[in-house]
Amino acid sequence: MNAPFHLLPALREIEVLFRPFLHRKMQLSSRIVMAPVERLLAPGGVPTSEMLWYYVRRAQHGVGLILSEPVYVDEPAASPDSSAPLMAGGAALRAWKAICRAVHASHCRMAPMLSHAGMLRPLQGDIPHPEMAPIGPSGLHPISLEQLTMPMDRTRMNMVCRSFAESAAKARLLGFDAIAINAGRGALLDQFLRACTNLRSDEYGGDVLRRTRFVCDVLYAVRKAVGRNFPIVLRISLQGPAGAADTPLARHAEELSQLLAPFVEAGVDIFDCDSRHHAEPAFPGSGLTFAGWVRLLSGRPVIAEGQAGLFAETPHAEMERILRTFRARGTDLLAVGRALLADAEWCKKIHHGQEERIIPFTPRSMGHLF
Repeated sequence: MNAPFHLLPALREIEVLFRPFLHRKMQLSSRIVMAPVERLLAPGGVPTSEMLWYYVRRAQHGVGLILSEPVYVDEPAASPDSSAPLMAGGAALRAWKAICRAVHASHCRMAPMLSHAGMLRPLQGDIPHPEMAPIGPSGLHPISLEQLTMPMDRTRMNMVCRSFAESAAKARLLGFDAIAINAGRGALLDQFLRACTNLRSDEYGGDVLRRTRFVCDVLYAVRKAVGRNFPIVLRISLQGPAGAADTPLARHAEELSQLLAPFVEAGVDIFDCDSRHHAEPAFPGSGLTFAGWVRLLSGRPVIAEGQAGLFAETPHAEMERILRTFRARGTDLLAVGRALLADAEWCKKIHHGQEERIIPFTPRSMGHLF
């Protein structure tokens, strides 16, 4: 590596991203996580051989943990598209087992991002079980807030809990290293957490604590299914899905603390903290990022997620922002999404000071498995 002299201190400092992450339930070879970016390139819900090599190429170049794209649990209304991968059916399970084995060959860990679309599922179109209407806490679409269906009843809520638990148990048997649960980005569990989409008057709606109850039911069910020593990652999003009104998950640190405490009690090991930008302050007047606040209030390790590695200004400015969060102990792990999607060797290139060689993300990147 022939780096200019003035860049050598920065290159030495970047080693923090490539130090092992040591957790009593899971050890990672680096601090870089592949973020869960929806691809919809699994016909019939079955991962393809192209998907296998897509994940393996990232594992081979320095990623410590891969959080898969959202994988939909075995519940009839869970999936939003017939090309979204499933954690159900013999063909899909065999494909995920092969992906796990191939990723492990590169000393990388992997967790499926178990998800349920809830009210993000279209009313019609190319969807599994088209006869099934979308479900949600109050039947409200998370972007338009339009009333589309009736609120979920207890029977259906119990079915969803079982589907997460059964999918988690299957994933562990397939060889995954952890379970990630999607309670962010407008998915069903996120819809329960937000006051704008959860208008229930029973014990699953109302104040912050009541709105966490269904997510906790899922967490307890998953914990029982996988055992106490298997790691669980919970993904939460500060902002709602793209296009939704700007209604943050928590308005201030005290509200965030109330939200996190039940999740810690329910057995979350690591929080995946998704925000508009990983380095932005979480609340007005706050110096801490979303991940920083979650780390401080929960006492759990955190993954900072949100546009990391997209060099909107200069590579130097973005890398400085990334390193600043590690210097301030504001995160333990960094999730990289679209940047890794566009360039499988992103980790290797930043490790060796070759940012100028990084392939930039473009809209075309979303249509192919590079």
